[in-house]
Amino acid sequence: MRKSLHSTLLNTRAGKALLDTQNLLRAQITNFTFNLGFSGKFYHTGTIEEDEGDDLLLGSVDEFWWFPHMWSHMQPHLFHNESSLVEQMILNKKFALEHGIPTDMGYAVAPHHSGVYPVHVQLYDAWKKVWNIKITSTEEYPHLKPARYRRGFIHKNIMVLPRQTCGLFTHTIFYKEYPGGPKELNKSIQGGELFFTVVLNPISIFMTHLSNYGNDRLGLYTFVNLANFVQSWTHLKLQTLPPVQLALKYFELFPEQKDPLWQNPCDDKRHRDIWSKEKTCDRLPKFLVIGPQKTGTTALYLFLIMHPSIISNSPSPKTFEEVQFFNRNNYHRGIDWYMDFFPAPSNVTTDFLFEKSANYFHSEEAPKRAASLIPKAKIITILIDPSDRAYSWYQHQRSHKDPVALKFTFYQVITAGYHASAELKALQKKCLVPGWYATHIERWLTYFPPYQLLIIDGQQLRNDPAIVMDEVQKFLGVTPHYNYSEALTFDSHKGFWCQLLEEGKTKCLGKSKGRKYPPMDSEGFSVKLLQRSQCGTVKASTQIGTTPSIVAETGATKSEIALGKSF
Repeated sequence: MRKSLHSTLLNTRAGKALLDTQNLLRAQITNFTFNLGFSGKFYHTGTIEEDEGDDLLLGSVDEFWWFPHMWSHMQPHLFHNESSLVEQMILNKKFALEHGIPTDMGYAVAPHHSGVYPVHVQLYDAWKKVWNIKITSTEEYPHLKPARYRRGFIHKNIMVLPRQTCGLFTHTIFYKEYPGGPKELNKSIQGGELFFTVVLNPISIFMTHLSNYGNDRLGLYTFVNLANFVQSWTHLKLQTLPPVQLALKYFELFPEQKDPLWQNPCDDKRHRDIWSKEKTCDRLPKFLVIGPQKTGTTALYLFLIMHPSIISNSPSPKTFEEVQFFNRNNYHRGIDWYMDFFPAPSNVTTDFLFEKSANYFHSEEAPKRAASLIPKAKIITILIDPSDRAYSWYQHQRSHKDPVALKFTFYQVITAGYHASAELKALQKKCLVPGWYATHIERWLTYFPPYQLLIIDGQQLRNDPAIVMDEVQKFLGVTPHYNYSEALTFDSHKGFWCQLLEEGKTKCLGKSKGRKYPPMDSEGFSVKLLQRSQCGTVKASTQIGTTPSIVAETGATKSEIALGKSF
């Protein structure tokens, strides 16, 4: 149970009652200790009696646990700069040191949940820098309501625990004026909502307000009676742990919650209210090109950015044009990091932002993560014969001097068995796994409806890109219509289509693209059956006008890869 001290102050009698009640609760709850939050700016700003209450608490500083709010109890998201937050925190830390308040608990709470979720990364960085914070808590993840869905997560090595609601709010201070009357409060305690919160949650954190502990002392009344009722009617044994131990215990119980699942802050009014006003949600992509690799995704990318109304992300220094946010640890950097790859709305006249990361296609995490953050985004994938894709990846690795690819033939790589080296197995996985089209598309269709998915025939894109790009434009609903027939020209020397520039000049894919590989040998060709046996059947209702879908039937030969309007 946590208690927050800020602008409303306790008098001496209420302070003594707090200490007495803590001792009383320790008889029922092992190690029970109130965790008091402080905003030092409000110290000694009340009446003489209230100032004496401040002194009583600080004179009993070792009886409690303590956590910092902001110096002036301001909401962190209003301080866009990390440096401003650091200044506020340093003032509060100076106050703590001057008054003997422990500064090593590793726990902090942001006023009004601000900055914890939706994440204001500047808060996390400032917390680390000034207080070395390891734990915080919020009611906001993933949403405030329903409370039973609240979860924890870890961001920037700070463990965020879910807080519960106990029915006591800032202005809930008089017994007779409790919303719905005293009977409602007692009903909640004695077998109602508050009781079941404790019963159904192995760990419950309640954040209450100082005003609940003055006046009629409803906070003390509530928790004493709750402890009595739980002890009388259940065999539960309640205990209190220090914040660090509590957080470690929580994620031991719920390890699956460690990874956050980012959502669009603008989709929830309450989230919008506690997200920085300096930020915008208009820097999220409207569609994704998800791969797989070696199917023509780079060509599609270059064709897309030719369109005057379509803008891609700025390139990542580590992965060239690809951000690789949803499928890698970059995801843990948060959505601020992701959105910084896209232009600010004031700098563009279109909202057709997109990114291409070819590893998204076969990622187990990417579909769920993408659907959480951009649920209305359209998804584009390109498929070619899966054995050709595998062979292309093998040759790609040879051209990059991969020692395993140089040492083994394609057939040896594909057919490597259980006793193969880890390096050989890794290359085999890179060749085969992205080609299990049915498995991966089914995963994407678990999170996105079929009408948001477009499957492009990679061979058709290579042979007649203008027709494919017309269908892509229809699928995206982008305007104005761009005439790719006039904008593209076939370069017979390079063997693929290029952008036609002024004065007959062309802009083509780089040297690393469109390489001509030696044909697959007879042993490698037999792998087509093997690869297709891994493929399963792809049947996606993705027809937009005459947009083709690709069907890779189990056991089919290359000639049986069929195009159809919808299935």
